[in-house]
Amino acid sequence: MADDEGFRAWWVTYLRRSLSPGAAVSFYRMMMESDVSDVLPLVRAQALVFHRDDQPGPAEYFASRIPHSRRIELPGLRDDHQWVRPESVEIVFRETEELIMAVGQAEHPDRVLATVLFTDIVGSTERAVELGDSQWTDLLREHHSLVRRELARFRGRELDTAGDGFLASFDGPARAIRCACAVRDVVRTLGLELRSGLHTGECELVGDKLAGIAINTGARVAAKAAPGEVLVSRTVKDLVAGSGIEFVERGTHELKGLTGEWQLYAVSSTGRFRDERYRAMRRASTR
Repeated sequence: MADDEGFRAWWVTYLRRSLSPGAAVSFYRMMMESDVSDVLPLVRAQALVFHRDDQPGPAEYFASRIPHSRRIELPGLRDDHQWVRPESVEIVFRETEELIMAVGQAEHPDRVLATVLFTDIVGSTERAVELGDSQWTDLLREHHSLVRRELARFRGRELDTAGDGFLASFDGPARAIRCACAVRDVVRTLGLELRSGLHTGECELVGDKLAGIAINTGARVAAKAAPGEVLVSRTVKDLVAGSGIEFVERGTHELKGLTGEWQLYAVSSTGRFRDERYRAMRRASTR
């Protein structure tokens, strides 16, 4: 197909109509900056890894990291870098159909991949002493109300309110980061400052709660945050590449009770303007 002039013309048109220049840059950044290797072992679904027959290395890596996966070679791709040849398409369709037919009724998962958010009020003890029990209780009530409002807005799930802090989970790390920043900003109207920490990892389902090392990791990350800071693990940073969220490196740290050193990053921008501009463009295009 690399020598087919008609196909090349179609391919160029397809690419140009698929993405605007700005979206293309974001897509390229996402591909170049994303690193999902940490979460590959957490994939529970059966998977097929298709690859060119002359490039087995990357496919072997993916297949070895994803527990229930199978590697399948596609022939004749050395020049094309695509699987558009009829024989390759037939293999993809056949193998995918067999996989779908073989997968029975999915069992209810006992473990899930989630992003956990911990928040904590800075200097809460001193503030409680300053205000007294009655006023502090009223302030906490307002704080909890504002936090829950933002959790609902970003589709977060409240798991616990230990003391004056919150533990919540999200099914998307970008939404979790934006929620953390929104919570931080809104509670400042009460004269309160938060420190927040996020981590993405596999969690054990215990009733309607989550447990496991990922929860402990999120708590340890939050403990390293400065007042007003939203701190995330390297896993979270890698998973949101291309989202417009920007970070400042905070170095490597030892987290209490956890092995190894952990790279941490502070959120410097959520890309909110870019998101609002995108929504405005979408609204205009549907009029």
